[in-house]
Amino acid sequence: MMQMRDLAKSSGEWLKGAGPHSDVVISSRIRLARNLVQFPFLAQATRDQKQRVLDIIRERLVAVPESSKLTFVELTAADPVDRSLLVERHLISRELADGDWPRGVAFCETETISIMVNEEDHLRMQVLRSGLELADAWRQIDRVDDALEAELDFAFSAQLGYLTACPTNVGTGMRVSVMLHLPALVITREIEKVFQAVAKVNLAVRGLYGEGTQASGDFYQISNQRSLGKSELQIIENIESVVPRIVEYEKIARDRLMAENRASLEDRVWRALGQLRAARTISSEETMHLLSAVRMGVNIGLIKDLSIAAINQLFIHIQPAHLQELRGEVLDTDERNVERASYIRSRLNGSASESH
Repeated sequence: MMQMRDLAKSSGEWLKGAGPHSDVVISSRIRLARNLVQFPFLAQATRDQKQRVLDIIRERLVAVPESSKLTFVELTAADPVDRSLLVERHLISRELADGDWPRGVAFCETETISIMVNEEDHLRMQVLRSGLELADAWRQIDRVDDALEAELDFAFSAQLGYLTACPTNVGTGMRVSVMLHLPALVITREIEKVFQAVAKVNLAVRGLYGEGTQASGDFYQISNQRSLGKSELQIIENIESVVPRIVEYEKIARDRLMAENRASLEDRVWRALGQLRAARTISSEETMHLLSAVRMGVNIGLIKDLSIAAINQLFIHIQPAHLQELRGEVLDTDERNVERASYIRSRLNGSASESH
């Protein structure tokens, strides 16, 4: 079983900076919501019923392909830093972390599979992949879903499809989301046009940690808003038809910045790297902003000696729970800011040479 300190030191498969369009697309995620037919939805369930749901699903996880490689964390027994670490890794939601009822999560070592128990629904399965890999993600999560459905009786209506706590998930129970890094569209102030275009095809734009969160480090999640009346493949095809166009807009904006404002863009990139390599105290918000510029600098060829995988990992490792897990103690805000600056310097100094 993977320990939290080991998780904090590692890097999930979805951060490796590989897969189609990985210079713009950080990751692809598909999540399926399911509920057990013999229990009420979570909002109406008693604590005892929630515990029984947790126990039943945990027992049935042995049916999941590669179940021997799953780590199960019972979140009622986990400390707050461990729960926040799982949120920062996108393995659980903030709602699941902050709950006070029986709940848990199972995830594999590569972090491609995460199975949340007793979040908004009894069961929320997700697959995370690097780059734009929705077809592969769908094949993997479909196998997980089939394996669990052979063991569990899911609430299903012949007319409506899978029944879920939130009406927007009724039907396939599927939420597809793609995380994009769009710094050039933000700099050129064209990002609002993207939002408007996405809304016209019934897709939603969210921040780094999903619903109710703001964009941070120029990261945006594009996802479907409803699952009723469409098949899983139709939902995926809708996202796949939109994301490459957004990727193209971002690349065009980057090229235009390089052609028309190269000195200004180079200054933004190298100033950001210089600040990160020299800072003695820095907030997570400022770090995300500066790392965004550095990541763009790597992608457009200004910075040669840093990899996208290393920068992707930094975006996660500088978050509060990761810093505390790596340090092995609880830190207040000021202490975290000092620790963050020290960690960044240790990772970036001695790296990166300018392209001429």
